[in-house]
Amino acid sequence: MPKAVGIDLGTTNSVISVMEGGRPEVIVNAEGARTTPSVVAYKGDERLVGQIARRQAALNPAATLFEVKRFIGRRWDEVKEEAARSPFTVKEGPGGSVRIEVNGQDLAPEQVSAEVLRKLVNDASAKLGEKIRDVVVTVPAYFDNSQREATKQAGEIAGLNVLRVINEPTAAALAYGLERKGNETVLVFDLGGGTFDVTILELGDGVFEVKSTSGDTHLGGADFDQRIVDWLATEFQKDNSFDLRKDKQALQRLIEAAEKAKIELSNASETTISLPFITFDPETRTPMHLERTLSRAKFEELTSDLLRRVRKPVEQALADAKLDASKIDEVILVGGSTRIPAVKRIVQDIIGKTPNESVNPDEAVALGAAVQAGIIQGDSSLGDIVLVDVTPLTLGVEVKGGMIAPMITRNTTVPAKKTEIYTTAENNQPGVEINVLQGERPMANDNKSLGRFKLEGIPPMRAGQPQIEVTFDIDANGILHVTAKEKTSGKEASIRIENTTTLDKGDVERMVQEAEQNAAADKQRREKVEKRNNLDSLRVQALGQIEENGSAAQDAKDKLKAAADEAEEAVRSDDDARIDAAQKKLEEELRSFMTAAQAQGQDAGAQGQPQAKADDDVIDADFKPAE
Repeated sequence: MPKAVGIDLGTTNSVISVMEGGRPEVIVNAEGARTTPSVVAYKGDERLVGQIARRQAALNPAATLFEVKRFIGRRWDEVKEEAARSPFTVKEGPGGSVRIEVNGQDLAPEQVSAEVLRKLVNDASAKLGEKIRDVVVTVPAYFDNSQREATKQAGEIAGLNVLRVINEPTAAALAYGLERKGNETVLVFDLGGGTFDVTILELGDGVFEVKSTSGDTHLGGADFDQRIVDWLATEFQKDNSFDLRKDKQALQRLIEAAEKAKIELSNASETTISLPFITFDPETRTPMHLERTLSRAKFEELTSDLLRRVRKPVEQALADAKLDASKIDEVILVGGSTRIPAVKRIVQDIIGKTPNESVNPDEAVALGAAVQAGIIQGDSSLGDIVLVDVTPLTLGVEVKGGMIAPMITRNTTVPAKKTEIYTTAENNQPGVEINVLQGERPMANDNKSLGRFKLEGIPPMRAGQPQIEVTFDIDANGILHVTAKEKTSGKEASIRIENTTTLDKGDVERMVQEAEQNAAADKQRREKVEKRNNLDSLRVQALGQIEENGSAAQDAKDKLKAAADEAEEAVRSDDDARIDAAQKKLEEELRSFMTAAQAQGQDAGAQGQPQAKADDDVIDADFKPAE
């Protein structure tokens, strides 16, 4: 049976891992790297994913998409701030969802994320020598129902079977505790590129039980980067009266420089940001340059409010778990942004102990996801491991007066199921609309609406008589399923979900087909490039043989040179038929040339001429051009 893999689909970088010999191992990508940038670029009909996409971002800012995870499963009114600071166009889509406009086409965040997933799985399949389809994908613990469902849909669009959606801190705890014995209470502090989670778990005897989780899905490393971007742009504007944030190429360079500066300040007390030719004077068209020195102290000043926001979720998780900080045995840091010294200081200040840095913050989540994949597939090397997770946010319905009636409270163990009875407010009411909410505020409007469920066909009855049974069912992925029926009449009614941010089944199926078509087109383009490169390599090889065999007959050299020249023209033409013909002709002429050259060498040897030494390169008559 093909192996299942674990994937950390990150905001900034993504990682894929698999169980090998009873241990989770990261699978390197096609470029030989252990992490893959979560970046997708569109250049004409071509899609670039990973490092190759990231490298060309400055010259293609409007069509290079990054940090898309911040938009997945979100409503437009939730992400306006993030959208405004992106070099690419993010706009409102159908039903208040989010769409990204690229080259006149509107893309759902799920489609873009699917490109990253496909890249990871294709590279891993090549490394493992088998086609991968089954995956466990991680999400921030504080992701709500829509974001979890959208992540699962991204996997489906990529042609994958998503076995489980698992919380990132829980996955990191699996990686940390896999080989540990004894009982421990662990706090996982996960500050990634776009989200922040805190999860408290109890580990012992193969049981990983989540006690509480808290977080902030609008706080991550990208927000720290943005403070540097704004500072650089403001300083430049003071000197030059020009806002670099209005120039997409300049903005992209600022974003890249800010991330680099943040990373450097984790190990140095100051760094110099130098961006030559950042823009041109709008009047004189003379080049303008940016150079600033940023100290760690200044960086902490710029991000002081973000650092304060880190505290509240930690304190909330401790309160929900009913634990004092002194009861925490270990603090595990996950996510690249936990390398920021000020963040480490805050964690140490709250918990009162030095964080455990034994796990790689960039890889721990993917490694834990691979463990979960192994558990699901029944990997005998893992023994009896039980994972008990919780739902991060309260789920409820809107009731009369605009209040929320909680049905499943936050930090309830999942899977979970709860049924409540509701009724009508007016006589002979033919139907009800149930607004399903997620959040912690008492008023419905202050929470996120996951959908409005219409139950129609209620028989005429006085107000308060109908008994409407609503059931909330959260599966192991933390994804909510809702059913409803009217009990008094015994008649079941259907429920229709409206205005959700996730894609409907038809959209997902369409995107799967488009992805398959794009994959086929990508393969054709790749084969075409390889064919052109193979012909050009053969041309260079042929010219080299002409030089090496200078004493060969002039007629043979002329024929081979002519075939090489035709190959060069064919490569430039990009005409498949011409390339095929030139390839065939050049192979024939090269074979004839080598046969004649070898025969001539044998004749010369028979006449007492020096023979080729044993250690010289000898090409036999069965020469075949490299494929």
